[in-house]
Amino acid sequence: MRDTIPNFGTPITAPPIVHARFSIGDVVQHRMFGFRGVIFDIDPVFANSDEWYDAIPEHARPDKQQPFYHLLAENGESSYVAYVSQQNLIADDSDEPVDHPAITGMFGAYADGKYRLRPMHRH
Repeated sequence: MRDTIPNFGTPITAPPIVHARFSIGDVVQHRMFGFRGVIFDIDPVFANSDEWYDAIPEHARPDKQQPFYHLLAENGESSYVAYVSQQNLIADDSDEPVDHPAITGMFGAYADGKYRLRPMHRH
């Protein structure tokens, strides 16, 4: 969509409208690698470094024009923070909590596959 800024005549382009499928507190699973995590932040489009993006093999690079999620993640060996595109996430249906040491500082109760964000972290 092209529009013109009144009194300036400068053309602008509206960003694509992309809807996030998941929300903060949702427990998700990586579609290819199987690790699980709880979402603690969402970028409406890619907002990481070019170095991070370029490190992904070209055939597996996700489109930048989609939501990207920050996860408190776990696998069988460790806990870490992950940055994952929407296309690579699915809802986790295990109904098991995520075992990450940072969860208790950011989230409260876990129920029905979702964590409740602590009030001090809400905007």
